[in-house]
Amino acid sequence: MNHSRTNVEPILVSACLMGQPVRYNASCVRNDIDAMTWLHTHFELKTFCPEVAAGMSTPRAPAEIDHGTGAEVLDGLKQVKENTGKCVTDQFVAAAHLTLAFCQQHNIRIAILTAFSPSCANSRIYDGSFSGKSTDGRGVTAELLSRNGIKVFNQNELDDLRLFVNA
Repeated sequence: MNHSRTNVEPILVSACLMGQPVRYNASCVRNDIDAMTWLHTHFELKTFCPEVAAGMSTPRAPAEIDHGTGAEVLDGLKQVKENTGKCVTDQFVAAAHLTLAFCQQHNIRIAILTAFSPSCANSRIYDGSFSGKSTDGRGVTAELLSRNGIKVFNQNELDDLRLFVNA
């Protein structure tokens, strides 16, 4: 990798997508090597985990938005709950605001976040039943970033990202 590049756009990438074991079960998400090489070549990658930034432990209990979306959580209409029933809405909202502040600090306009996550999902989230079923909607962080003009992709949409940056 050429570290002498100039004017390379910063992009936010979920820490779990970069191999860091920060997911609720202390795992990461494996990615296509060619896709990661392309990202390293075209962007300055800024790694961030909303939940860890908000002080949540790893591992932690699985959490889902309780039959709603990140938009409804931000609007105070729905909650994020762990599979134990514990409400963790405040932590997820704080995580979203910390992520937005990080993006603003680094002039980030594009993020690659983790699909299905109650924080990071950009199009489909788990439905709140802890049954593995998904529904349309964004996670709390993805929603806040989108509301603030940051384009959010997930790890399965890198072809869409390529089209977006070449448009």
